Amino acid sequence: MAVFFNEPAHTFNEYLLIPGYSSSTCVPSNVSLKTPVVKFKKGEEPALFMNIPLVSAIMQSVSGDKLAVALAREGGISFIYGSQSIESEAAMVAKAKSYKAGFVKSDSNIRPDQTLEDILDLKKKTGHGTVAVTEDGTADGKLVGIVTSRDYRVSRMDIDTLVSEFMTPFESLICAEEGITLKEANNIIWDNKLNALPIISDDGKLCYFVFRKDYDSHKENPNELLDPSKRYVVGAGINTRDYAKRVPALIEAGADVLCIDSSEGFSEWQKLTIDYIRSQYGDSVKVGAGNVVDREGFLYLAESGADFVKVGIGGGSICITREQKGIGRGQATALIDVCQARDEYFEKTGVYVPVCSDGGIVHDYHMTLALAMGADFIMLGRYFARFDESPTNKLVMGGNYVKEYWGEGSNRARNWQRYDLGGATKLSFEEGVDSYVPYAGSLKDNVTQSLGKVKSTMCNCGALSIPELQKKAKLTLVSATSILEGGAHDVIQKDSNNSYNK
Repeated sequence: MAVFFNEPAHTFNEYLLIPGYSSSTCVPSNVSLKTPVVKFKKGEEPALFMNIPLVSAIMQSVSGDKLAVALAREGGISFIYGSQSIESEAAMVAKAKSYKAGFVKSDSNIRPDQTLEDILDLKKKTGHGTVAVTEDGTADGKLVGIVTSRDYRVSRMDIDTLVSEFMTPFESLICAEEGITLKEANNIIWDNKLNALPIISDDGKLCYFVFRKDYDSHKENPNELLDPSKRYVVGAGINTRDYAKRVPALIEAGADVLCIDSSEGFSEWQKLTIDYIRSQYGDSVKVGAGNVVDREGFLYLAESGADFVKVGIGGGSICITREQKGIGRGQATALIDVCQARDEYFEKTGVYVPVCSDGGIVHDYHMTLALAMGADFIMLGRYFARFDESPTNKLVMGGNYVKEYWGEGSNRARNWQRYDLGGATKLSFEEGVDSYVPYAGSLKDNVTQSLGKVKSTMCNCGALSIPELQKKAKLTLVSATSILEGGAHDVIQKDSNNSYNK
């Protein structure tokens, strides 16, 4: 006979936090949101952590290279979507990894015998104002000069003017030799009031640039998440079909962490994928797995070697898996069950496997609830799809700005690999919808505000860190009437358009 769970499955909306004692030091500015991303042994530090507990969903309409950069600046990780060719996903990873680094490989290069018109075309293509002039026009050719916007005036020059005639020649440049430290390079930039410092080899070939704006950017974004080479940390999605080809390409491109993208992860296909990665790379390549909704699913993936486990089936705003297939579980109940299994596994083995809550987040306070229930970090799709940095179009509907947002199981995405059960290589039926979300502006502004609420609520609970919140949190189920009571009620709200407010 089937196994029945007598307790109903609950969502985040059915819970509230009970305030705890807050000391005078418990203020939002003292709260740390640092959290582990990958598994680690008791008494050791994780190989990868985040400064904020947010990652972006592995979706075409959410996670491109632009959002990866923006989220890493804030301290989180974007998982670039895998429902594209191996080459294009690897290119997105590489682009995000090279966007900002202490030592940047030049992507704007030109020969001295080319023209101002070529400079303008190159600037339009790359968006970068500093162009390296090398003998052969390559990124590692012999440096002969540099062109910046200060070197030419389009209104006063012929577009056929040779680069060699208006570039700043090599003998007038301040350069540094390969092997210099980033701190030494930044000191040279500061002392000489430079915007860019070329790093060259012994034989005069261009190796890298160090830019003043990168130093300024770091000061403006103290939480930014960087790898040991001072590049942004970037994740990437993989599937259980072409992993033997996709994984090497993504690692070569610089991906810091991978995640198997699947609607249902309690499957041997996930174990086979992890087995391949371990056989080829050992523990050096980090890979998360999922999704699951109960303790058995978590234990299977943890014992299979997953570096983190993703929780949630059918809770996403564009997901109709529950409607189509009748499988899933309320996100809050699923998360609580899995996190209890995670803690028991840690006590038994001494290995802590982080849990990612994926789906079910409607309001900002749901983030705090997910963390209090045991999640180490949260994966968000709809939330990030609303921002400037997501890869979709911004449209006007009914006088309001919206952005396109579609599920990986929709006919638009046709990501059959995510729903693969070893059968035909196609999407048999839809498990996602095509939709719009209200446009919300920049990622930075919204993430700052959302996490400000999280920190404030944590202080209400007397917690200054995520582990402390999980230890001190007191949660209560609420009735439908209580939910209504939580909003504005029994009043006539003012309308800003009414004449008495003008």
